[in-house]
Amino acid sequence: MTKKQTKMITFAMVLANVMAGLDSTIINTAIPAIIADLNGIQFMGWIIAILLLGMSISIPIWTKVGEKIGNKLAFELSALFFVLGSLFQGLATNMYFFLFARALMGIGAGGLGSLPYIMAGFIFTNIKDRTKILGYLGAAFSVAAIIGPLAGGYLVDTLSWHWVFYINIPIGLGVILLSVIYYREKRIKSAARFDFLGAFLIVASLISSLLGIQLLGLISGFIVASLIVVGLILLVLFFKHEATHPNPVVPISMFKNRALVGDFLLFIFSWGAFLAINTYLPMWAQGLLGTTALIGGMTLIPNSLVDIVGTLVVNPLKERFSTRNLIYMGIICMLISSLGLAIAPSDTNIWWLAIIGTFSGFGVGFIFVLLQIKVQIDASEKNMAPATSLSYLIRILAQTIMAAVYGVIMNMALAAGVQNHHAITMDMMNKLSDARSAKSLPQYLLPSMRHIFHNGLQEIMLCSTALLLITLVLNAIYNKKRSK
Repeated sequence: MTKKQTKMITFAMVLANVMAGLDSTIINTAIPAIIADLNGIQFMGWIIAILLLGMSISIPIWTKVGEKIGNKLAFELSALFFVLGSLFQGLATNMYFFLFARALMGIGAGGLGSLPYIMAGFIFTNIKDRTKILGYLGAAFSVAAIIGPLAGGYLVDTLSWHWVFYINIPIGLGVILLSVIYYREKRIKSAARFDFLGAFLIVASLISSLLGIQLLGLISGFIVASLIVVGLILLVLFFKHEATHPNPVVPISMFKNRALVGDFLLFIFSWGAFLAINTYLPMWAQGLLGTTALIGGMTLIPNSLVDIVGTLVVNPLKERFSTRNLIYMGIICMLISSLGLAIAPSDTNIWWLAIIGTFSGFGVGFIFVLLQIKVQIDASEKNMAPATSLSYLIRILAQTIMAAVYGVIMNMALAAGVQNHHAITMDMMNKLSDARSAKSLPQYLLPSMRHIFHNGLQEIMLCSTALLLITLVLNAIYNKKRSK
């Protein structure tokens, strides 16, 4: 490609990461208004889980689709899915259609989150240039994630929650247009045989397992258990199939490396724990303190800022401390946030909430850099690319599962609270999380309703704390003192 074409497609990739970063945090400020408008507080966990499910099942598939039809067309298709999902979410009039649109958006997000890094590898053959571009992509995501809570809060307060999704449409169409006009890709010489059976097995396994987890407490235990068992059986069949397929969707050989398995486990538990803070901190401010969506979203800004700081300072510290001890530091920072919120009273000042949540962001920035570098070292140069891709998939899977688990925890807490307070209904709890809707509620019931909501939030934070304690143990088992 010419210099102009290279610059424009780089800009398109940056815009794609801006979209992905924006949606990762902008949705958190809109969730209270969405569940109040669509009457779906029992599906609160699904709003996050369904997007992550779409991403998790599509990440490995988009990579293989790129091999089959080219990364250019795959990238454009993923952006189109993202745009359509955004449009349909904004137009949704009930929670079921909203969740369908969110799943479609998640499928697109899986491609937008993974394909640009593959594309950059082909476009920029010079390692220094490629490193610089990958830095731009990462920075674009981080900056957009910081802007997300502010933009989301402003849009919800001044227009409506629908515009949180409509804002993606012009950006996404711009990404597609730039790719169509400027991206030039070498013709594919030979397309590898696509593993359709493997793709089906992993998709069916994840959907069945996640449905079982999310429906816990809502339908009969037999159906829940059946869904989870079917998901596990399909997962076993997937692993057996992938072990013999010449072009597997997921390279199973990665799991034979003990050091890599340890890295993946640390990613799973730390990322699952982090999701609790990132998702429920704005809800705490809006549901318990009655703040606007804008103020609720601002509680995440310090978290995102120190996340970037953590990624910048960890490399110099590696010269003085072992990887094992640095990971301990990151986990302890995250523990301060999760345990701090688990014991915090419901009327905790908004500033204290932001400060408590800040520690988690710093710890995540620390752990991400340390583990990403460690994955590449443990995998060796030969397997560095598939291991890096697999670590991304595993993080998304951890968030997908824990989003569903946190949703179940909240649903069970709300159901128990409503059962013990006959004057309070689930419809009333739906309105509590949105400041404007909460004004219509009986004022004398607000303390009891907030107590119920607070109990659910505390149980979620205790679950996050337990995951981090497991992470401490895993770090002691898999990382030796001498590891650098």
